[in-house]
Amino acid sequence: MSERQQAPSSEPIEPSAFQPLDATATTKKQQGHPLRWATGAAALVFILVMGFLFSARSLQIIVTAESPANVDIAGLALPFGERFLLRPGDYNVGVVAEGYHPLDTVVTVTDADSQTAHLVLAPLPGRISIDSQPPGARVFVDDQHVGDTPLAELALEAGAHDLRVQAERHVEHGQVLEVTGREVRQQLSVALQPGWAEVTLDSTPSGAQILVDGETAGTTPAVVEIMGGERQLLLQHATYANWQQDLSITAGQHQDLGIIVLQPAAGLLQLDSRPSGANVTLNGEFQGQTPLELEITPGRAHRLAVFKPGYRRHSETVEMQAAASDNRTVALKAQLGQVEFRISPATAVLSVNGTPRGKGSQLLSLPSVEQRIEVALDGYATVKQRITPRPGLQQRVDVTLQTEAQARAARIKPEVTTALGQTMLLFNPEDSPTADFSMGASRREPGRRANEVLHPVALRRSFYLQTTEVTNAQFRLFSSAHDSGQIEGNSLNRDHQPAVQVSWQQAAAFCNWLSKREGLPPFYRETNGIITGYNPSATGYRLPSEAEWAWAARSSGAALLKFPWGDNFPPTQAVENYADNTSAYVTGRILSGYEDGYVVSAPVASFTASSRGLYDLGGNVAEWVHDVYTIPSANGSIATDPLGAQSGDNYVIRGASWAHSRIAELRLSYRDYGQAGRDDVGFRIARYAE
Repeated sequence: MSERQQAPSSEPIEPSAFQPLDATATTKKQQGHPLRWATGAAALVFILVMGFLFSARSLQIIVTAESPANVDIAGLALPFGERFLLRPGDYNVGVVAEGYHPLDTVVTVTDADSQTAHLVLAPLPGRISIDSQPPGARVFVDDQHVGDTPLAELALEAGAHDLRVQAERHVEHGQVLEVTGREVRQQLSVALQPGWAEVTLDSTPSGAQILVDGETAGTTPAVVEIMGGERQLLLQHATYANWQQDLSITAGQHQDLGIIVLQPAAGLLQLDSRPSGANVTLNGEFQGQTPLELEITPGRAHRLAVFKPGYRRHSETVEMQAAASDNRTVALKAQLGQVEFRISPATAVLSVNGTPRGKGSQLLSLPSVEQRIEVALDGYATVKQRITPRPGLQQRVDVTLQTEAQARAARIKPEVTTALGQTMLLFNPEDSPTADFSMGASRREPGRRANEVLHPVALRRSFYLQTTEVTNAQFRLFSSAHDSGQIEGNSLNRDHQPAVQVSWQQAAAFCNWLSKREGLPPFYRETNGIITGYNPSATGYRLPSEAEWAWAARSSGAALLKFPWGDNFPPTQAVENYADNTSAYVTGRILSGYEDGYVVSAPVASFTASSRGLYDLGGNVAEWVHDVYTIPSANGSIATDPLGAQSGDNYVIRGASWAHSRIAELRLSYRDYGQAGRDDVGFRIARYAE
C-alpha cells in the first residue's frame, strides 16, 4: 500500500480561532490602482495629441465669395486661426455662403507643411425685370427668346449676356447685360426707337396709288411711314405711266419728295411679221425682232420700220392714245432671185431649207437671203451647200453627185502633214493584191525564229503612215528634256536622228499629245498618265499595228519581200543602215563587207525610200508597233485589221537597226519585244484615215 492509500486517522479534528487579514494593507493596495490608470490615460492622450501634431499639416482654405462663408470639413480637423490642422489624406469639404450655390468638394492634404486650397463659389442667378416702350416687345437673351415685355423676376446666371429687344416697326435694341447674380434684383427699361421715317409726297394728277416694295401704302397726297433701308417707291394712276424711284430710308429722318408729275401712259403695240424674225426700228432706234411689244408715246407720230434680209422694207407712221393697245402684223414682200440648178443624176431630189422642191435640174425663184440647199439620192453622197440669191441676177448651181466610195476617196487626201511637219502617206491595202496576206515566215526560211508563226491577216481600213521615224527634234517638242544619248562618243541625239531611248508608253503618249494638239480624238486611253488601252474607232495618232507595218514593209505588187532589198542575202549595196565595217568597235558583230557610212543611227531619210515612199522601215533603228507581244497561233482564223490586246507587259518591236547584221535580224519578218527604251529602237506614227 502506498503512502497516499494509508488508512484514515482516528484522531479528532480540533477547531482553531479565525484570524482576519490586515485591513490597512488591503486598503492601501486598492487606493493605488486609480492613480495609475489616470496617469496612463493622460500619457496615452498626450502621445496621441503629440502624434497628431507631429503628423498634421497646415491647410488654409480661401473661399472666393462676396459674403461670409462657412467651411465644414468632415473628419479630424483642428482650427488654428485661419488655418486647419489635418493629417494627409482626402477630406470632404462643404462651403455655404449667402447668395451662392453650396459647394461640396474633396480637398487632398499632402505631406507639404503648409498648403492652401482656393475654392470659388458660384453665385445664384440674378433676378432681372425688363420693360419696354412700346410694351409687348420680344426679348432675346443669348439668342434665346425668353418672353415679351414686361418681364419680371427673370432668372439669369451672373455674368455678361447678349440682350436684344425687338418690336415690329422699331429699331432693334441690343446691349450687353451684366447680371450681378446672388439673387440680386435688377431693373432695365428699354425705349425702342421707331424703325421708319415719314415721307411726304404728292402727284399731278393726285389720287395716284402709292406702293412701297409692292405693298399698297396709300394714295397721293400722303405722308407715308416707310421702314428704314433700301426701298422701291411706285406710283400708279390710270392712263398714266408708272413712276418709280429707289429710296434710301434712314429711320427717323423725314423726306419730302414734293409733287411728282406723272406722264401719260404709253400705248402698247403688239407687233408681228410674216415671216417673223424681222428687225424693227422706232424713230430710227432698233427695238428688236418680231414678235415684240412696243411702247408708243401718246400725242405724237412715230416712224415705224420693219425689215428682213430678202424682203422689201416696210415703213409706216404710228400714233396711239394714252394707255391704248393694238395688235398689228406686217406681211413682208419677198425680194426674189432666180437660181438655176443643174443636177446629175436627174433622179436626185433637191431640197431648199429642208423642203423638197422636186427632182433633177430646175429653175427656182428664191428669197434673196441665204438658202440651205441639199441634193440627195440613195447610194450617193449627199451634197449640202448654201447660196444667197440676188434680185435681178440669175445664178447657176451645178451639182454632180458621187457614189459613197467616190466621195470618200475625194475626202481623203493622199498625203497629209502633221503640226510638227511630219509627212504621212495614205495607204489603202484593200485596193492592193496583198490586202489578204500571211504574216510570219516559213519554217524553212533561213534565220526564221520561233515567234514568226505564219498566220493569215486581212487589212481593210485605210491608214496614214509617217514616211520617216520620229526625230529627236520632233520628240523634244513633246518632251523638251529628252536625250537619246551617245555610244562610244557617237551621238544619237542630233535633231535629225531618230529619237531613241523611248519606251513604248512614251511613244504612245506622244501620239495622244499630237492628237490633242491637232484636235483629233486620242487613240489611246490614259489613266493617271499611263496608257491603259485604246479606242479602235478613234482617228487620232497611234503606233502602226504590226499587220500594217508588215504590209507596208513587205508588200511589193503581188509579192511579199523577204529583205528590204529583195530576197537574197547579203545586200550588194548600201540600202539601209546596218552594223557595217565602221561599227565593229561599237557592235562587235558586223555585216562583213558592208559599208553604209554610219557607225550608229543616221539622220532619217538618209537612204533611198521604198517603193511605197517610206524610209528606213528595214534599218537605221528598229521600231515600236502598237500590238502587245504574243506568239500567234498557226491554226488561227483570218484576222481583219488586228490590233491585239488592250494592254500587256511587252510590246512588239519590228525591223532591224544600225546594231544588227545577222540574216535573222535583217529579214522583214523579224520580231522582237520589250517595254523599256533602247538605243536602237525608235518609232513612227500612223492613224486611220476615217
